[in-house]
Amino acid sequence: MIDRELVQKVLRAVMSRGVEFAELYVENRAVTSVFCEDNKIERVHSGSEKGAGIRVISQGNTAYAFTNDLSERSLISAASVAAHVVKNASEKTDVSLDFKVLKPDFRLAIVRRPSAVGFDFKMEQVLAANEAARELGSNVKQVTVGLADIERKVLIVNSEGDWVEDETARVRFVVNAVAARNGLIQTGYEALGAVKGWELLEEKSATEVARKAARRALLMLEARPCPAGRMPVVMSSEAGGTMVHEACGHGLEADLVQKGLSVYRGKLGQKVASECVSVIDDATLPGNYGSFCFDDEGVKAVRKVLIDRGVLVEYMYDRLTARKENRQSTGNGRRESYQYKPIPRMTNTFIAPGRDDPESIVKSTSRGLLVRKMGGGQVNTTNGDFVFEVQEGYIIENGEIKYPVRGATLIGNGPEALNNIDMVGSDLEFAIGQCGKDGQGVPVSDAQPTIRIRELTVGGTAL
Repeated sequence: MIDRELVQKVLRAVMSRGVEFAELYVENRAVTSVFCEDNKIERVHSGSEKGAGIRVISQGNTAYAFTNDLSERSLISAASVAAHVVKNASEKTDVSLDFKVLKPDFRLAIVRRPSAVGFDFKMEQVLAANEAARELGSNVKQVTVGLADIERKVLIVNSEGDWVEDETARVRFVVNAVAARNGLIQTGYEALGAVKGWELLEEKSATEVARKAARRALLMLEARPCPAGRMPVVMSSEAGGTMVHEACGHGLEADLVQKGLSVYRGKLGQKVASECVSVIDDATLPGNYGSFCFDDEGVKAVRKVLIDRGVLVEYMYDRLTARKENRQSTGNGRRESYQYKPIPRMTNTFIAPGRDDPESIVKSTSRGLLVRKMGGGQVNTTNGDFVFEVQEGYIIENGEIKYPVRGATLIGNGPEALNNIDMVGSDLEFAIGQCGKDGQGVPVSDAQPTIRIRELTVGGTAL
C-alpha cells in the first residue's frame, strides 16, 4: 500500500483548498478465473491490479479522480484534479490530520485462501462439474462452468481522521446447463459463492451444483406451459430473494430516495408491507456473499432493519447521502473498485423468517403457482412496478404440488405485493448475485423464507 507520510501529503493537497470532506481509497486486488465450455477449458485468467481513488466533497458537489500509479507524483496530481470541484477556494495552511486506526468488530474467516490454491485444483473442479452435468443424459446439450476468486486489500483514509485497513477474499462457482428435445430448449442455472476461501466446495461440491443446474433444465423439458391470470403465488425459500432485492431493496437506497426515484420516498414511519413482513440488510452475516467488515468508505458493517413488521423505518445510506440529511452512514457505501466513487448499495438483504411451517403454506393454497427458482427481471423503482421470470415453477392444486410449468412470469407492484403477503415461513435460503447500478457491479446476496402472496398476475403461455 502507501505509507502514512504520503497519505498525509495527498489529503493535505486537497484539504488546503478548503474542501469539506476528502477521502483516499487505495486498493490492491488479485483475481483468477477458469471457464469451461464444449467439454474443454476455454479460458484461464490470473492477474492483479492496484490503484487509488480520491474523492472530494464541497458545497454539495462531488469530484472523483483515480490512478493506477501509486507514486507520490501521480497521487498528488489526482488529488489536484479532484480539488477542482471547489469553487471560490480559500487556501488553508494550517491543515491538521490526526488519524485514528479503526478495528473491525468481527473477522470473516478465510481458510483456503485463493492464492494458496493452485490452478490444477480449480481446473479439476470445473471439469468435474462439466462431466457431472452431462452424465444426466443426452438431452443435456450444452454446459458452461465458471469459477472465479478474488483477494483484496484496501486502505481507506479520510479527512475526518478515519484510517481503515482491510482485506478479504471472495469465491464464486457457476453452472449453466442447456437441455433440448424435439426442438424445445430449456436452461438451468445454479450458483454458489461466499466471502470465504475454496473451503466453500467442502460445504457443497462442484458436482452437486452442476447436477442441480442440469436437472432443472431437464425438468423444464417435461413442464407444461404455464397458465396465465391472477392467482396466489407461493415463493419457496429456494427461489432466492430476487423479489425483495429488486422490488423493494433498490427503492430503499437513499440516493434514489433523495432524487425522487423511489416509490418509498417520504414514507418513513408508514405501513408499506404486511404486518408479517420485516426486511433486513445485514453485512455482518458470516461468509455471505455480500458481507464485509467495513464498507468501501471505511464505515463498519452493521445489521439494519429497513421494514419492521410492515412499517418503513430506515433507508440505506452512504456518507454523502447521510450528510445531506445530517445523519450517520448505515455502512452501505460500496464501489466496484478504486475506479469508481461509492454509492448506496445493498449487502445481504432479506425478508426475516416468520412463524408459518413452509409445508403448511403450500397445503393451505387451493390453487396457485409455486416458484422454486427465480430468473431475471426488471423493476421501475419510481413506481415499484416489476416483471420477473420464473426459472422453475409448479402448479398447486388442492394444497398439493401437481406438475411443473415453464414460461411463467410474475407481473406486479412491489409495495402491493409486500402488502399482499399473508404467510411467512420459518425457513430462509440465500442466493448470490452481482448487482448492477450506475455502471457498477458489486457482490450481494438476498433471501426470503417461503412466503405466500395472496394474489399476483402470472403471465403464461398456455392456450
